[in-house]
Amino acid sequence: MAPPPGRGRDLISGPILKTLVLFGAPTLASNILQSLNGSINSVWVGRMLGEGALAATANANVIMFLVFSAAFGFGMAATVKIGQSFGAGNIEAARRTFGTAIGFCVLLSLLVGTLGWLFAPQLLTAMGAPGETYIYALTYLRVIFIAMPASMVTVILGMGLRGGGDASTPLKFMILSSVLDVGLNPLLIGGYGPIPPLGIAGAALATAIAAFIAMVGLVAYVYIKDLPLRLKGAELKWLWPRRDELDYIVRKGLPMGAQMLVISAGGIVAIGLVNREGLIVSAAYGAALQLWTYLQMPAMAISAAVSAMAAQAIGAGLSQRLGKITRWGVLLNLSVTGALCAIILLFDRPALELFLGATSPAVDEARHIQFLASWSYILFGVTIVLFGTMRAGGVVWAPLIILTAVLYPIRLGFYYVFYPVLGADALWLAFPVSSACAVAMAYYAYRRPGWRQQARAVPDDECEEETHADGDTAGRMVPSL
Repeated sequence: MAPPPGRGRDLISGPILKTLVLFGAPTLASNILQSLNGSINSVWVGRMLGEGALAATANANVIMFLVFSAAFGFGMAATVKIGQSFGAGNIEAARRTFGTAIGFCVLLSLLVGTLGWLFAPQLLTAMGAPGETYIYALTYLRVIFIAMPASMVTVILGMGLRGGGDASTPLKFMILSSVLDVGLNPLLIGGYGPIPPLGIAGAALATAIAAFIAMVGLVAYVYIKDLPLRLKGAELKWLWPRRDELDYIVRKGLPMGAQMLVISAGGIVAIGLVNREGLIVSAAYGAALQLWTYLQMPAMAISAAVSAMAAQAIGAGLSQRLGKITRWGVLLNLSVTGALCAIILLFDRPALELFLGATSPAVDEARHIQFLASWSYILFGVTIVLFGTMRAGGVVWAPLIILTAVLYPIRLGFYYVFYPVLGADALWLAFPVSSACAVAMAYYAYRRPGWRQQARAVPDDECEEETHADGDTAGRMVPSL
């Protein structure tokens, strides 16, 4: 089957490893760029406005992450269905799904943005934001809420393009957004020439301007290049959410978004436990987290690539490729994340000194944490690669249940049982223990035949039936893998 013109990289033929690497690399670059963007902006805010403003952006970003978690879930659900439609060669079905995803998320962002602007004071009060931080955070948050529709369109459009095999176009506009954001931050915060100093509002405004310009540029690019997901003429009516498409996106998207919330909440719980150990341990853990942010990125990019490739394979009826895609994804994760983990552990002292300073007593504690826990991210990567393939087949509840189990009863249980014996080391060792349990549970769910039978060869206008964590299935079947 020849790929539709302009659709991006062909994900259903050719060498799997080469396709996986070339398709996953732009996604990895986007993730790294996004993190660097946030880190650089934090430097600008901290140095130009002080610790209170920096704490304010942290408080505001927690709220925005929670808001965007649901949107990411809806985007991932749409991406899977778009990928299946592309694999089946049904571009019209992909456009219908894309139109509903964009329309729904824009309406949602307008609603949430309005409510967020109105109730930002209550949100910050509930979080316990103190005096100066509260004032900074309120200004920052309200400007960010105004920019939410533009940010949402850019995110959903980028995810849709990846579902169609195009990971390069989203990267181009991520670069544009990041360059604008980083460049405008110092100009708008401190003022320059005719631009008055705007303080914390300038930091938020820089992000907003970058978001709007990136959105306009990305939409224009899609139409200028006549990419397959562009909607024209009568197709524009698909921007009003269709009930059947919306049912799939919401039903699958909510559990996917909940996975991000579960992971985020698990991180908050871990920080609470770390803070009990005192300032030195808390600082050490914070520095270790900075390195772990980059350590988990290859697995996230590989999982996204595996999911897109598996979705197109399901849509094309190429069920025999699913196992091969997954195996190569796992091996690539083991190689890349394993190598990165080894590099971090070999050169951990200079890396940690960047955050803590060469004379900080927290450096040795951070190195200890790294050696006990860093390698758990190799196992974490295997888990999310398996989840990526399952997600392409419509499985959303099993990953959520597994993540909830390993982050709470297993990880916390290990911590509380062994803390009297191991002290703080019980928390660091809980990471690899819970990650090993996650791999075992994910592999068991992956090997279950139910979701494989449930995966449809060609998406149609009807809603797909739910795939339950226990593997029961209903609806039209395709050959078992």
